[in-house]
Amino acid sequence: MTTWAKHDGMRTCLPALALLALSAAPALANDSSAAIGIGGLTLTKNDAISMDSEDLFLSQEEVRVRYRFTNHSNRDVETLVSFPVPDLPDGIENYLGDRSLPDYRGLEFRTTVDGKPVQLDYVEKIEIAGRDVSAQIAKLGWPRRWNPIDYDETLIFIEKLSEAERQSYLRQGLLRRQDEVILPAWSLVTYVTRRQVFPAGKTVEVTHRYVPLVGGSVGGALDPEYRKDSARDYAQRYCTDRAFLAGIDRRLGTKPPGERPGYVEHWLSYILRSGANWRGPIGDFRLVIDKGKPDNLVSFCMDGVKKISPTLFEVRKTNFEPTKDIDVLIVEWAPTDS
Repeated sequence: MTTWAKHDGMRTCLPALALLALSAAPALANDSSAAIGIGGLTLTKNDAISMDSEDLFLSQEEVRVRYRFTNHSNRDVETLVSFPVPDLPDGIENYLGDRSLPDYRGLEFRTTVDGKPVQLDYVEKIEIAGRDVSAQIAKLGWPRRWNPIDYDETLIFIEKLSEAERQSYLRQGLLRRQDEVILPAWSLVTYVTRRQVFPAGKTVEVTHRYVPLVGGSVGGALDPEYRKDSARDYAQRYCTDRAFLAGIDRRLGTKPPGERPGYVEHWLSYILRSGANWRGPIGDFRLVIDKGKPDNLVSFCMDGVKKISPTLFEVRKTNFEPTKDIDVLIVEWAPTDS
């Protein structure tokens, strides 16, 4: 679509951002771990406060975002502001590879309001379809966290139940059946929150940064012999196109699979829809994505993409109303002997 797209593997397309809360690894990928999308500030729909601008930077090492908000009312507005943090995985089809379940406190969330650091609160609840069942699960002595990969360690309590008990908890909705496996029906939900006062008639600048939970896979699904099974999923999630795949093929060359250059996929996700909860659209939106190395290939679904450096890609929009989230695919090639 653009000249740089052919060289850098980027695709610009109509706004069809792939929805992602917890991304499962693509089929046929090896040594994979899932990407977990975390987003910017959100709150209950508020008609007094506008998001005048959002400047968002996404990379594998850090996510940074700078906002400007204005309270258009004649009184101070105090509200609970939260960061959308996805549920921990609640099924064996959603997995983190060999990575342990995340502790969101370890993501180094840092937030400032008009340049001053603010304290964040972390609240964990056990929920089923939005219903808080924390007290019920605690009374039963069942684990708050459970790992869908490590059945014997975290889900052995299900094996200890009698058949009558299992059927009872299935009817109550505390357990669920997935094919021939019985699993917990709950998710551990983390709320990262703070109280925020927006002064009447004033504009406030808020910055937020954290270390993203990047997923990835060592080779596999983008190889020509596997591509038929994975191409549609990649195109829908990352807007990969013929130019991007041609870039993969040029690097792989014509050697047999065991002799081809190695590569790693990195998956980066960001929950963008939270920006739609403020008064009106986002006045001035800027997105910058860093693919890391000049030789890396990158693809994501967004229109109006401009290459601004060998590794940086920029999108600017005015009166932007996000309806979907962002998924970024970065392909990094293994070093070759010179």
